Amino acid sequence: MNASIVWMRRQILPFLFFVFFIGGWEFLIWALAVESFLVPSPSAVMRALFRGVFAGNFMSHAWVTAIQALGGFLLGSAMGIAIAVLVVTFPVMERIIYPYIVALQTVPKVAIAPLIVVWFGFGMESKIIIVALVSLFPVLVNVMAGLKAVDQDRLDLLVSLSATRWQILRYLRFPNALPFLFAGLNTAIVFAIIGAIVGEFVGSNRGIGFLILQANFSLDIAGAFALFVVLSIMGVSFHTALQAIQRRVLFWNKTIDVDGNRPRQ
Repeated sequence: MNASIVWMRRQILPFLFFVFFIGGWEFLIWALAVESFLVPSPSAVMRALFRGVFAGNFMSHAWVTAIQALGGFLLGSAMGIAIAVLVVTFPVMERIIYPYIVALQTVPKVAIAPLIVVWFGFGMESKIIIVALVSLFPVLVNVMAGLKAVDQDRLDLLVSLSATRWQILRYLRFPNALPFLFAGLNTAIVFAIIGAIVGEFVGSNRGIGFLILQANFSLDIAGAFALFVVLSIMGVSFHTALQAIQRRVLFWNKTIDVDGNRPRQ
């Protein structure tokens, strides 16, 4: 396929769709005379966004949410990797630990978030723990699948060479699990922002979630939508950074090209 056509498909078409969507939204708000406290126009959202950004209010609270999301993401991911390694290396642990992890995951985090806030306070600690619980399961499941999905012939070869469990994990299982790991991390990084907002909804005086509650209570719907834009930018930024790390770490994986797409046959 021609390089210019590929570039157009990847860059121009998404931009044109965005322009068409925003223009159509603005037109419908004007044509139907929709009240701003119901659905704001894109122009009103942009004014609220610029006002919040230039006043410094959005950025200071966004920084708090980002720290909580990243801290909980790192903690939950580390716990997920550690538990996955434990249950795969020692199969008996899967029967002991894994059912409780699944049971914990089925409990809505919104339901246990107030308890966590009561136990750990209204500071960052409770939000980080909530985010960690949200991020743990996607990483755990994907790493377990990757550690188990090894080539049996290679595994038999290492066993025949008297390799230890640690050597099998280091030289076979963990490298094989890296694509699965990043699949789980890409899911968890998005869930991390959701978990941070849930924690801020429950009890906080800082963060984007706190500002969203304030905007809703004051019927500043344009301001709430502007905060949604900030969260979207944060999520896309985290996801893009993680994909860049993935391309750097998995440079040997030929199933994706440098743009994260499957190469043409």
